[in-house]
Amino acid sequence: MFRIVTTQEEMNKAFAVRAIVFGEEQSCPWDVDFDGQDLSAVHVLGEIEGQPIATGRLRFLGEYVKLERLAVRKAFRGKDIGKKLLQTMLEAGAERGFTVFKLHAQVQTLDFYRKAGFEARGNPFLEAGIEHQLMVWQKRDLSDQTTTLSSQAPP
Repeated sequence: MFRIVTTQEEMNKAFAVRAIVFGEEQSCPWDVDFDGQDLSAVHVLGEIEGQPIATGRLRFLGEYVKLERLAVRKAFRGKDIGKKLLQTMLEAGAERGFTVFKLHAQVQTLDFYRKAGFEARGNPFLEAGIEHQLMVWQKRDLSDQTTTLSSQAPP
């Protein structure tokens, strides 16, 4: 269901999910979502029967991985897709030797990330006109994290 993007066709599908979720649903300006960082990132794509349903990107920034642009299409929410996407992204970072993961969570998704082991840091802030919170997760044991992730609902 989830894999690292390796072709332009897969990248286009990931971008389509982002355009639907961030552009259409959340009215995020195109130039904010497509910020020029995509070529230096690793992208994850989730599909069901060839239909793109979820995506996220990882940027490796010194001592940590920044998880960004996590998106699940509306029709597929509430079906553990978000959990599987997050787990795939954590594993991709861990496979590259990283142990610290950061993200800017939309405030309505804070419980999802807390249940996954992320901790809120600092104060909420606006990003693309939406209130966000910095969240940080440090690798302990991904097998322990899998249990945590499998018991929560996706954003």
